[in-house]
Amino acid sequence: MLFSEVVQASETVRATRSRKTKIAALAELLGAASPEELTPVVAWVSGELRQGRIGTGWRTLTGLDGTSASVATLSVSTVDKVFDELATVAGKGSANRRKELLTALWSAATSAEQSFLLRLLTGEIRQGALTALVAEAVAVAAAVPVEQVRRAYMLSGQLPVTAAAALTGGSEALAAFRLEVGRPIQPMLASPGSALDEAMGEFDGDVSVEHKLDGARIQVHRDGDEVRVFTRTLRDITSGVPELVRLVAGLPCRSVVLDGETLALTDSGRPRPFQETMSRFATVEPGDEARLPPGASAGPLVPAVSSTRELLLHPYFFDCLHLDGRDLLDAPLSERRAALLHVAGEHTIPALIRPDPEAAAEYFDGALAAGHEGVMVKSLSAPYAAGRRGRAWLKIKPTHTMDLIVLGAEWGYGRRTGYLSNLHLGARDPATGEPVMVGKTFKGLTDALLHWQTAEFPRHERSRDQHTVYLWPELVVEIALDGVQVSPRYPGGVALRFARVVRYRPDKSPADADTIDTIRALLP
Repeated sequence: MLFSEVVQASETVRATRSRKTKIAALAELLGAASPEELTPVVAWVSGELRQGRIGTGWRTLTGLDGTSASVATLSVSTVDKVFDELATVAGKGSANRRKELLTALWSAATSAEQSFLLRLLTGEIRQGALTALVAEAVAVAAAVPVEQVRRAYMLSGQLPVTAAAALTGGSEALAAFRLEVGRPIQPMLASPGSALDEAMGEFDGDVSVEHKLDGARIQVHRDGDEVRVFTRTLRDITSGVPELVRLVAGLPCRSVVLDGETLALTDSGRPRPFQETMSRFATVEPGDEARLPPGASAGPLVPAVSSTRELLLHPYFFDCLHLDGRDLLDAPLSERRAALLHVAGEHTIPALIRPDPEAAAEYFDGALAAGHEGVMVKSLSAPYAAGRRGRAWLKIKPTHTMDLIVLGAEWGYGRRTGYLSNLHLGARDPATGEPVMVGKTFKGLTDALLHWQTAEFPRHERSRDQHTVYLWPELVVEIALDGVQVSPRYPGGVALRFARVVRYRPDKSPADADTIDTIRALLP
């Protein structure tokens, strides 16, 4: 298969708002790929690389020779082999060899292929709800139920692997996927809840009310003496968190899979700001440190901390998915919670089980006083719905917060002249995966954020006019708001009330953004 066929399918997906057309284009591409080509092709149209990070940063790529081929000759296997070598090249002379490989690839690519490669290698391919679309396309191409694909993907954590199984082995191959200790699975996600009493009433009080921590999501796996730690995006960070590895290695079990949060704490035991915790997780290519939002760090440190020893991470586990040979994904939370307490003990997140409304309200106030975001209300009878955002878990905060997509920014005036300031915000349409504009805000933007936005946004530019730079839907920002109201001004028919920027979320993709349905649910 020619690499240009992948590029053309990707362009078709980008150019249409029709979910049906997107899925059809991707299914046709997957159906035409050979078994050996399936894994890289699925990874690429999902905006990923089969090899993971291969050490190619924005500055390296934009410095390549701008000449391009006039005819498409590159094959999928040729491009994938170049990525293989880029991922493994190391040692003396590796910089020159890396440049030679990239230059040869660039000169053999057409201008359209170069554009795709640039976005792919810098992690900037965004074409709707990527993985959800590709999962549906896999189901169509393989003629299998989409729910089978989703569950296998949940358990494998790798859509390319799932797709290869579906298209070569069908339903039987998909049914063979099981939770495998050491292989991360997609995390279960929560939905915003409107009020504590309403959330408890939704489950008739059969709930666990837990502190909602402002930390980084982790999933830990232990098999005997081997421990691995993954982020919410399933990135392996084991080597960077030795204190977590030591703690999990000492738990009273042979094998376990735990879901939780990790925090960096102050000397008084209060949680440090989210950005400081995330500084232990952030990785960028050399020279690209400025692309991180203010507060995030490319290395193990942030300015307020003088050594990694002072920035220790503390885990707080809230779910147990496997314990000593027994998978617990389909067990109710009450059963998983019992297993969690048995194995994690004091490292389990604080919770109240089936509290009365008064006790829950007091617990909520206590969570806020301790420096946490609020509480989680979870159904004790629900299984672990990996990779899905449903109503079994509800997050309750004093004000609503939403993860929204930045669609553009207007040039500021007054003291903000020369800076990109007023943000255009969009929620995700669950039907198409495309963003729907729901408001604007310039509140909450610090001087550091204004400087960062002005430098970073042109990298994501789709178009511009005299007043506004419009962006590809690639950046996620957390927005606090007091509510929403009906408004004919925006396409979604709703507008945010008193919206202000909390922080950017480099740990989230647009597919993780809140939906327009979630926004509309806040209408009075």
